[in-house]
Amino acid sequence: MPQSQSTTSTSMARARPAPGVRALPPPVGRPADGRGTGRPTDHPHGGHLHVQYLHGEQHHGSHRDGGGRHRASVDAEQQDARGEWLRFAPVQPLFRAMAAQRLAVLAYHGVTDHRSFGAQLDRLRRLATPVSLDAVLRAVTERRPLPPRSVLVTFDDADRSVLTHALPALDARGIPATAFVISELIGTERPFWWHEADFLARHGGRARSLDCGHPSQLLPRLKAMPDPDRRRSLHELRVSADRRPPRQEQLTPADLLALRDGGVAIGNHTQGHPCLGRCDDDTVRAEITGAHEALTRWLGEPPIAFAYPDGGHDVRAEAVLQELGYRLGFLSDHRLGPRLPTHPLQISRLQVDSTTSTRRFDTILSGLEPAYRRWRRQAVA
Repeated sequence: MPQSQSTTSTSMARARPAPGVRALPPPVGRPADGRGTGRPTDHPHGGHLHVQYLHGEQHHGSHRDGGGRHRASVDAEQQDARGEWLRFAPVQPLFRAMAAQRLAVLAYHGVTDHRSFGAQLDRLRRLATPVSLDAVLRAVTERRPLPPRSVLVTFDDADRSVLTHALPALDARGIPATAFVISELIGTERPFWWHEADFLARHGGRARSLDCGHPSQLLPRLKAMPDPDRRRSLHELRVSADRRPPRQEQLTPADLLALRDGGVAIGNHTQGHPCLGRCDDDTVRAEITGAHEALTRWLGEPPIAFAYPDGGHDVRAEAVLQELGYRLGFLSDHRLGPRLPTHPLQISRLQVDSTTSTRRFDTILSGLEPAYRRWRRQAVA
């Protein structure tokens, strides 16, 4: 394979898929759900929840309800409860059977609960066939569908928990994965911009365009702005806040090599994680090419996989990816995809986090929970 089509070292080849069971077991009894510590969930940023820095840690979901519980925790419990009964829905066997002929790409962010994450990986070994990024690329190149029940594990943003928590768990089970990197954070102690904005707003930060009432509206307002306005608002928050956010240690170039050598391929997630749909053409190009050049320098080879920030497809971004030789692009649309991707630069992914109960995890893998969520949105609309 030409160098431009390879993202992984030889260790990816030795990261073998675990043998899979070809049908879900009948729901007998109550399996351990792996919900773990009850810490706030690491929600994918289909939408990012706000972050509160408590005792030096980042907790997704900073609002507390009247009972003092994190709202994100409450939301996660409600979602898991829905997954509990969906798993026993009469249509679940049908969804399982259909999912066997689909590709499930799981989109994680950080790993906040390593025990629950380990339980999810154990489910994958039992119920699925974990595949590598290289395997997906071979399927696209050779026009051969992946094996039934194929699952690719991916991480967006790639905070240090991918190295400290995810890599040991993946390596112990022989499961390959892919991490999509925000290049301008590599080797720094800068927080993600959405974490920083939330902290600054909660410590006196003000911006002319963000006088929106409830703090829960901060991130949606920032994401909806044209990119120059988002950057200006962040600057205003920085200069007006009475405290600076705690530093957040990010991955280093050496860490990226360690991940790759451990079976985690490295992909492009732009320089600074803007909402590409709110950027002008020059910014879209600069965000992708800047990250591409940095990753090529650190890894010694160009990346060939890209994850769209916030998960939405952008036509201009796809054109730049094609120019740079990218072969695979990933959305976060909470859908299963075909075992032979029909649009390799628009591959669907399922949103999941490390605190998801194993029962709800099963309904996500089958496609039932994503279908139910789409139906609810249509019903409400």
